[in-house]
Amino acid sequence: MKNTIKLVILAFAMFIGSCTDLEEQILDESLSGGASENDLIKGSVAPAYGLLPELYKHTELLAVTEVSTDEAILPFRGGRDWGDNGIYIELHQHTYTSNHSNLSQVWDDLTVMISRTVSAIEVLAPLAETDGEARTFLAEVRGLRAFYNMWMLDLWGIAFQKDDPGELSVILRGNDAVEYIRAEFEAVIPNLKTDVGPGRLTKAGVYALLVRLHLNAAVWRDPYATSFTFTDADMDKVINYSDLVIGMDFELSAEYFDIFDNDNHTNKELIFAIDQRPDLNGHNRMSYWSMSGSFYGNPLFPRANGTDGAAITSDFYQSWVQAYGAVDPADADARFFKEALIIPADSTIAAEDFEVNRGIYRGLQYGLQNAGRRLPFFTDDDGEFIIGKLKDQRKAEEGAYVDYKEFVDFTAFGSDYDKGYRVEKYQWSKASDSGRNKGEADLVIVRLADMYMMRAEAKLRKGDAGGALADVNIVRASRTARPDVTPPALLSLDLDILFRERGFEFYWEHQRRTDMIRFGKYEDVWTEKDNTDVQKRVFPIPQSAIDGASGEEGYLVQNPSY
Repeated sequence: MKNTIKLVILAFAMFIGSCTDLEEQILDESLSGGASENDLIKGSVAPAYGLLPELYKHTELLAVTEVSTDEAILPFRGGRDWGDNGIYIELHQHTYTSNHSNLSQVWDDLTVMISRTVSAIEVLAPLAETDGEARTFLAEVRGLRAFYNMWMLDLWGIAFQKDDPGELSVILRGNDAVEYIRAEFEAVIPNLKTDVGPGRLTKAGVYALLVRLHLNAAVWRDPYATSFTFTDADMDKVINYSDLVIGMDFELSAEYFDIFDNDNHTNKELIFAIDQRPDLNGHNRMSYWSMSGSFYGNPLFPRANGTDGAAITSDFYQSWVQAYGAVDPADADARFFKEALIIPADSTIAAEDFEVNRGIYRGLQYGLQNAGRRLPFFTDDDGEFIIGKLKDQRKAEEGAYVDYKEFVDFTAFGSDYDKGYRVEKYQWSKASDSGRNKGEADLVIVRLADMYMMRAEAKLRKGDAGGALADVNIVRASRTARPDVTPPALLSLDLDILFRERGFEFYWEHQRRTDMIRFGKYEDVWTEKDNTDVQKRVFPIPQSAIDGASGEEGYLVQNPSY
């Protein structure tokens, strides 16, 4: 069961050294799980988690980490939707600048959250000397500060070291930043709990983040390197910390898409996730972003449709085709697609039986029928909902259906609403009355499969190809809920195959950009992108942040090439 929901209104500093205030609703989830709580403690901790759903939204971290890669593309749909002054085209083509609005928003959210953790630490530190609950929460908040700084290091190549809210942060780069984050994670482990996740940071969560830190440390120490130096010391840490998590009480999910269900809070594959509540902090953007504006995820809400946003590139789709040859990937791999919308012979269905398909959508789509966008759905005499071919309601011509084509690009033809295969990885929220709001599913930050996959990578980089292959095949073999599409065991493994396998396992999970850089593929050429500048591995620091810090000469130095 999720803990009790409470609502508090709090105002906090927006930026590391700023005076701007932000007033918003913050999730206070009775974090101790029902034990007696000190209002000062919970009032300090809740804001430290509060912006995580916003950070992991479609137009923030998802766009920054996926649209900038070979996995996702977001064209100017039909010449009228998602143009947004070219920001998604810039992300995809690596022509982003220091005035890019998506990057600025992610920067703002991360710096706000770092600021909140610093404020919480100031409150909790003296209480933790005598109060065990405060000691646990202090460890969590310090761990969150390290986690947020790890994202800053990944995206911008810097971390903020700050303990006193009244002092200016020290900016760290390279190995200094890696070592600061590592030391913070290691310091909090003794005081963290093991049984309060996945919505809170636990020992397992920090072990998992340390795995991610050590695996990427070579990149973060020297992001512009011609080749990265993956040291045995780092790879040993990856293996050791992965071993610890794998030995704990987690399980690989037999049904892959259960990991992303509305009720996934209790899914034992999740190690650290964002605890969403539909009536408080949840959003459904992970489900609605890619779907057609003619697509509706719930018969009870005729205004809850998709938005025709990002698609997968043909490059990414072809990686599946190349892996499975003559066998359709939907028939070969449980991670590619799950047919959940089972259409009865009479094509009518009760609301409670309606469920949308999951995974990668191709070709002609079927769904709820109505007379126009956001109008009531057609029903039969028994009140059941009629299912049929989805009319593309953005087009006036007869016979225009939602029929997804593989190839999508930035041309007028290639950016039309039917171009590009789509992604519906997270279950559509049963509570969302707009398609955008009231998300129920916990958003995945790190899960057990990644422990095996990162351990496999460390073993492979150390020369243990057999051990690496075994780890990858454990993950593939675990998806047994639909035995006919359990991925077959791989017979061999190299870095290119492992990179491909990470794409199959973690698509649409905010990891592709980081993976591409680490595997030396971020400068590759793919659909609508031919920029090979290695300095684009690190994003430009927002000009607004540099301007805001102008009172401290030389404090924020722009990254090279911007």
